[in-house]
Amino acid sequence: MRRRQLAALGLAALAAPRLAQAQAAWPSRPVRFIIPFPPGGAADLVGRMLAAHFQQAFGQGFVVENRGGAGSAIGVDALAKAPADGTAVGMINIAANAILPAVRKAPLPYRPIEDFSAISNLAVTPALLLVNPRKLPDVKTVADLVATAKARPEAINFGSSGVGSSLHLGMELFMAKAGIRMTHVPFAGGGPLLQALLAGTIDVSLDVAATTTQLIRDGQIRALATTAPARMPAYPDLPALNETYPGAELASWHGLAAPAGTPAPILARLSAETQAFLRNPETVQRYTQLSLEMPQHTTPADFSAFMARELATFRDLARAQNIVVE
Repeated sequence: MRRRQLAALGLAALAAPRLAQAQAAWPSRPVRFIIPFPPGGAADLVGRMLAAHFQQAFGQGFVVENRGGAGSAIGVDALAKAPADGTAVGMINIAANAILPAVRKAPLPYRPIEDFSAISNLAVTPALLLVNPRKLPDVKTVADLVATAKARPEAINFGSSGVGSSLHLGMELFMAKAGIRMTHVPFAGGGPLLQALLAGTIDVSLDVAATTTQLIRDGQIRALATTAPARMPAYPDLPALNETYPGAELASWHGLAAPAGTPAPILARLSAETQAFLRNPETVQRYTQLSLEMPQHTTPADFSAFMARELATFRDLARAQNIVVE
């Protein structure tokens, strides 16, 4: 037994330099870059920009693979099940890794935290709290909305892009913090939601700045606040809900991860280049054009802790408000 143990230790010692050498040479072949959305959206553009940066930095191909569907869960599951050897990285997000695990009745095919090696948050998309000024002409501030909702419980309608969506959960979070109730009207996506707000079918909604800025400027809808943790640079005069109702913050996020168990040296190199990508002036300019915010939590440890907090927040909210998606 003693000889066998010594032999095993000897083999491990011989293998260790080869393993270290293989990791140092990474990537020695093209790497899959999984984006869990169809081509064309903001998340896809960010992912393709980062994949191009990696390709230039590492001198090896990072091949974009769009795997959309099921609220991004299909692509995120593909990333979770990819080999943990540095041949696959990809994007994760608030929907697949925080909201769906909190509201889905049936279990997901992946574990939202444990099946991933977190690398960095990549982009943040805060929402704006919006009202139709013709339906609620006297509601010009968050305080006005809260007072009106308290005077007329459940008489005000709010829309979302679907039951269990980030826009639905964000409004539920605000209502819980403010102690008000409004009636939920879900729609099949952000486009129908915005059209309903413009038409006055609903009174209130959350929506992202990218699709509403011009409508706000034209006076067709009125912005009351942002769900960002603090005021947005693009809207310096618009208060954050967090200022009056601490914890009432919601910002959709997209991050970078690898399958759990990916070697630490590879993760460290990916982390360093991701932070270089985020500091690049061209990235900053493009983010501004896309109405995206630069993220916090860009180190692997910080991003992993952030993901765990997000999942806990939405699980607590879903239980408290009895939000379940079949």
